This record gives sequence, C-alpha cells and structure tokens, in this order.
Amino acid sequence: MPTKIRLQRHGRKGYAYYHIVIADSRAPRDGRFIERIGSYNPNTNPASIQLKFDRALYWMQVGAQPTDTVRSILSREGVLLKKHLLGGVKKGAFDEEEVEKRFDAWRAEKENKVSKSKEELAAEKTAAAKARLDVEKEKNKVKAEELAKKKAAEAPKQEVTESAEEAPKTETAANKSAE
Repeated sequence: MPTKIRLQRHGRKGYAYYHIVIADSRAPRDGRFIERIGSYNPNTNPASIQLKFDRALYWMQVGAQPTDTVRSILSREGVLLKKHLLGGVKKGAFDEEEVEKRFDAWRAEKENKVSKSKEELAAEKTAAAKARLDVEKEKNKVKAEELAKKKAAEAPKQEVTESAEEAPKTETAANKSAE
C-alpha cells in the first residue's frame, strides 16, 4: 500500500488549518487516513506546527512519501535532518551520540532564530502602536488648539452681547425707580 504524509484541510472558508496525516495515496484528501501525526495552522504568525516527531520519523523511515508542503514542514521541524543523520549511522559514518549531538545543536540554533524573529515581530508591533499613538496625540493637540482659538474668538462677542443686555436692564430699573 503506497502511503503518503499529507495535509487534511479543516476550518472554514478563508481560515483553513490542516491536520498532518498518514494516508493511503488513493484515499480522498479529507477522507480516510491511517494516523494523525500533527497539525499545521498557517493563520498565525509565525505558522504554528504541532508534530509527533517520533511518529513522523518512523513513517519516513518505513517509506511514506510526503507531499511538497509536508516535506517543507518536516524539514523545518528537523525530521528530514534526523532521518539523514540516522542514515549515516546505518552506513557506519558515526554513532548515535554524534547524531544526538548534531541534532541538538541544530535544534538550539533553530530555536534561537525563531525566538529572535518573534521578538522582532513583537518589537515592530509595539513600535507601530507607539507611532499611531503619537500621531493621535498630535491630532488631538491640533484640535484642542483650534477649539481654544474658536472659544477665544467667541469670548469677546459674548462679553459685548452680555454687557449690551445688562445696560438696558439697568436703564429700565432706573426708569422704574424714577417713576
């Protein structure tokens, strides 16, 4: 039975996520599968991948063929590197300890790169938010200045009208007292 490691689509329209499955190559894309070994969500930044590493490595060693997208996912997670290193053990190039040492060094380097990229994304996000806040403060300052000018221009007019209204009242009060 020719087996494939492929993606099985789930989610709604415009917001898909995928299960990584082992399936018979003749089975439908979203149909019957042998085993689910992980999930892939491209909607997050960076894309989130959960993978049962040991099961993926096992299926690669017994001959399951990954699709192109799954091959890049497995490569990013290190399954293909581990398979390659274990092939070197079979040929006698080095031993299991060397495989673990090389793989751990690769994984540590990979985690450092990912954490740096996440920190950069977070820094960019906070910088963008600060820039938006500064622009908003500047706009509010301009609006406040315009409002102050408008109120300052209206204040003398109000004083003139108030004094004009008060003058006739005092005149009428004086006229009433004279009578």
